[in-house]
Amino acid sequence: MSVNQTIQIHRAPDPAALLELVKPITWFPPIWAYLCGAVSSGEPLLENWGLALVGMALAGPITCGMSQAANDWCDRHVDAINEPNRPIPSGRVPGRWGLYVALAMSLISLAVGWTLGPWGFGATVFGVLAAWAYSAEPVRLKRSGWWGPGLVGLCYEGLPWFTGAAVLAAGAPAWEVVAIAALYALGAHGIMTLNDFKALEGDRKMGVNSLPVTLGPERAARFACWAMAVPQVGVVGLLLLWGRPAFAAAVLALLVAQLFAMRVLLRDPKGKAPWYNGVGVVLYVSGMMVSAFALRGL
Repeated sequence: MSVNQTIQIHRAPDPAALLELVKPITWFPPIWAYLCGAVSSGEPLLENWGLALVGMALAGPITCGMSQAANDWCDRHVDAINEPNRPIPSGRVPGRWGLYVALAMSLISLAVGWTLGPWGFGATVFGVLAAWAYSAEPVRLKRSGWWGPGLVGLCYEGLPWFTGAAVLAAGAPAWEVVAIAALYALGAHGIMTLNDFKALEGDRKMGVNSLPVTLGPERAARFACWAMAVPQVGVVGLLLLWGRPAFAAAVLALLVAQLFAMRVLLRDPKGKAPWYNGVGVVLYVSGMMVSAFALRGL
């Protein structure tokens, strides 16, 4: 190894590259889901603003950021094919810095989770273990187009929703809250499947059996649409059953708007997947907050 290569490995990464490594754009879903959980708990948010803010920071910048760093480190060889300009394969985060950041943020996640009591800490332990199980060998659940997106959907939508409700209520959430959170987590499998379209070429070469790889883009997109839509039908049905017709109508209207967007997606799944993630997903998460307020009134 040359002197220049040695210097490159041991130099500190640029702060901008570290920020890119933890992908702030991915923080919104778990932050939003935690806020949905806090709303659905029925507890006064203004009186519990500290728990809400700490939990949102934990769900987004800290734990989700950690998961992104861990995934980029474990995916550095795949990213060298798919996205060579990302921080690690490009050398902007050199040597083992990506690993060190992921490990340090794992410890920070657990420390912050401890401040949220037993429910918050338990959820944080699950989230940290899930992040490493998704990305790291020998488990590396992301190799499966079924288990990988399912785990990510659970950790992006279901787990933070459950945690927000449990932390503010200082106990197990009501079963209605758990049911709605589980349905939205199940539907998030479709969102994560669409997210896999951007890595299709590298996943195929590196043996990552995402659904776009194993089913092909067209069938994978159709599955993703069904996976997103059916749980929302379940949400509408439950809200009607619980005597919340106005909220059920709002969720249904958002679902109908998604169906129109899905028609656009299915005309060109590979090309339109990023567009759908910017349009259809906004409608999806809007329904989450509508449902959270519906639960608050039960």
